[in-house]
Amino acid sequence: MTANNLNPPLGDVKGKIRAFVLEYAAGRGVTEVKDDEPILTNNIIDSLGSLRMVDFLETAFPLTIEDTDMFPENFQTLNDCEIFINRKLGMGTSGSEEGSDGPNLATMHALEPATN
Repeated sequence: MTANNLNPPLGDVKGKIRAFVLEYAAGRGVTEVKDDEPILTNNIIDSLGSLRMVDFLETAFPLTIEDTDMFPENFQTLNDCEIFINRKLGMGTSGSEEGSDGPNLATMHALEPATN
């Protein structure tokens, strides 16, 4: 997978993620997801959905998700996803820029999912 969208408007990070999750899980009758609801352990997003969510996040936001980022804690809830995305973009949890300690987007590399 590769980084996409060099400078798209970020808008509502959590709202975009929620829309993806609800669309993916609609076939299971899921109509709402709370910000702190476990989406992985409650089987709202299954293993295939996890891969699709990574692809969605890389498409919707100007970032690359590295294999070192692939921990359930980064994707467990909508809140966790939002914090992870903001951290990858060098922004605080409220979406404000943190300064020079954030990641340098120019040095991020593509991630190829493991096939184990």
